[in-house]
Amino acid sequence: MTRPISELRSQRWFAANDFRSFGHRQRLQQTGLRREDFMGKPVIGIINTWSDISPCHAHLRERAESVKRGIVAAGGHPIEMPALSLGEVMVKPSTMMYRNFLAMECEELLRSHPIDGVVLMGGCDKTTPGLLMGAISMDLPAIFFPAGPMLNGQWRGERTGAGTHTKKYWEELRAGNITQADWIELEGRMTRSHGTCNTMGTASTMTSIAEALGFTLPGASSIPAVDSAHARMAIACGERCVAMVLEDLKPSRLLTRASFQNALVVYMALGGSTNAAVHLPAMAGRADIKLTLADMDAVSSATPVLANLYPSGKFLMEDLFFAGGLPALMHKVSSRLALDCLTVNGKTIGENIAQARCLDDDIIRDIDKPIGEGKTLAVLTGNLAPDGAVIKPSAASPALLKHSGRALVFEDHAELSARIDDPDLDVDASSVLVLRNAGPVGAPGMPEWGNLPIPKKLLAQGVRDMVRISDGRMSGTHYGTCVLHVAPESAVGGPLALITTGDIVDLDVAARSLNMRVSDAELAARRAAWKKPAQRYGRSYALLYQRHVSQADRGCDFDFLEGRGAPEPPIF
Repeated sequence: MTRPISELRSQRWFAANDFRSFGHRQRLQQTGLRREDFMGKPVIGIINTWSDISPCHAHLRERAESVKRGIVAAGGHPIEMPALSLGEVMVKPSTMMYRNFLAMECEELLRSHPIDGVVLMGGCDKTTPGLLMGAISMDLPAIFFPAGPMLNGQWRGERTGAGTHTKKYWEELRAGNITQADWIELEGRMTRSHGTCNTMGTASTMTSIAEALGFTLPGASSIPAVDSAHARMAIACGERCVAMVLEDLKPSRLLTRASFQNALVVYMALGGSTNAAVHLPAMAGRADIKLTLADMDAVSSATPVLANLYPSGKFLMEDLFFAGGLPALMHKVSSRLALDCLTVNGKTIGENIAQARCLDDDIIRDIDKPIGEGKTLAVLTGNLAPDGAVIKPSAASPALLKHSGRALVFEDHAELSARIDDPDLDVDASSVLVLRNAGPVGAPGMPEWGNLPIPKKLLAQGVRDMVRISDGRMSGTHYGTCVLHVAPESAVGGPLALITTGDIVDLDVAARSLNMRVSDAELAARRAAWKKPAQRYGRSYALLYQRHVSQADRGCDFDFLEGRGAPEPPIF
């Protein structure tokens, strides 16, 4: 059913024959537009997270022009609006701290302007959940345009994945196995084009989840950033968004518990990033759907890892694209999906993947031939993590998934950096490295500090993995036996604040348990002596963040933004 133009939101700004609407029309014509360019047409916002300092999004300025072509061809009027770019690596102290900022900016850009529908342009880790959270809250027709992964990397005959091999070769440099000249050569060779990380890191995990939720055109999340199909997809997104406005196809029509269940199945089959365990509850919460760590653990336990991609496998995103992309993977798990869930192209998931085929069964495995025994996610609880912690078994060392060892505790990241390479550090391969004050409030912003470095003296002995525990996150491109997102975090008085060096830690992933061998009475005494650390910021957005952010198990959203927004108030 097509809505009449007179009912569109933008007409409140432009249609009336009054003083205010005269001013709105006048100012658009001031930019060189003709009255007929925008009058009586759906107005489509393009929220673009392009930035010169975000190589993941370096091409989005150009792609926005293609989106505009599609909008105009379909009879709409495009309005491009820049938004916070959040390029991973460059943004300090953490892009995670600014995810909610982007979500607020997206929501308010849409609320405060004459926008009927929106194309959301992003892809680097936090931009996907940030943009979608804002769009879900505003509930205007919205289509997500993924930035796309960079091309495959290679160094001296070995496939190299962004992030994954950076970590690997950094450890080899510290161990003395490669030279400084090798390291400099890698710096200029590993990342060959713009686009997001070419591994199944957080970027591709979240854009794939966006596709599984129905927010992208079929196959959009797998197209490499520099492929010509990517530019064509941009035109198609603009064109389709105009139709979505006339159909009133809003996020509230796409998002159900079943669609989030689909997202979980796809997430787990991909061997996706642990960061999704924070973003998914936040996104679901904006749609008034409660998604818990227990829900994720249940789906993960039943879903094998089928995507043979780094860091769980051995291929890269360009290989996935040539193997059939995400639709091919979804086709292989179709028996576990709710196929009647609606998507932005107006068709169901089932219709979109009906003709999908896998072109390489090594890259996208069959359900009975998974990538090893490890699952994508396991949720742990115990006296160290009463509200939960997560680990990625598929990227961990099997021998360490059940482990007991003596804790070596670092108070914060500064102490960790200062001490980790001390040759006199009291540590061995069986030790459990513990980092606190890396959580949402404590850091603040929950940086990717969870993949604690292996002490240099152990690297020299050949050690490449240890059990590591923190209330921080880990890059989705990384690997190792890292327990992450411990909740409640240490800065708010979680048990991680009470553990001391020398305590024995028991990790048992199969039993889903994480405990320290400390009696309740001793823990009570330590708690009585514990003092809450001072907040690190006394002003700015960071202060707002520290005061209002939820814990990792709830998605780290702001308490005043959870749930669907109230009905939109009159604008005049």
